[in-house]
Amino acid sequence: MNKYHDTEVIINNKRYTLSGYESEEYLQKVASYINSKHNEFRNRDAYKFLDSELRNILIQINIADDYYKAKDKIKEIEADNESRGKEIFDLKHELISAQTKLDSAQKEIEELKKELNETQKKVVRLETELNEAERNR
Repeated sequence: MNKYHDTEVIINNKRYTLSGYESEEYLQKVASYINSKHNEFRNRDAYKFLDSELRNILIQINIADDYYKAKDKIKEIEADNESRGKEIFDLKHELISAQTKLDSAQKEIEELKKELNETQKKVVRLETELNEAERNR
C-alpha cells in the first residue's frame, strides 16, 4: 500500500497542507498548476475588479476547461493509436502474404531450374544420339 503524505504547498500566496497517497512531488506539481492558473488570471486587468467568489469560479471553470480538453486530446490520441494499430496489423498481414508468395515463387523458380537443367541434359543426350546415329549410317 502507498504511503500517505502530508505536503506543505503555497497556492495564491497562502500556505496549505495537501494530503494524499500520491508522491510529494505530485502534490507539489498539482499546487504549482493551480498557482499558475492564479497567476495567469492575476495578470488580467478585468480580473482585479471581480469579487473573490467570481475569481475562484473563473479559475475553476478554466481548470475544468483544461481537464476536458486534455480528456478530448487523450481520446483523439487513443483513436489515432487504435487506427495505427489496425494499419500496422494490416501491413503485417500484407507482408506475411507477400512473403508467402515470394517463398512460393522461389520454390517454383527452383523447380523450373531443375526442369530446365534436366531438359538441357536430355537435349544434349538426344543430340549425341543423333550425331552417333548419323555417323553409323
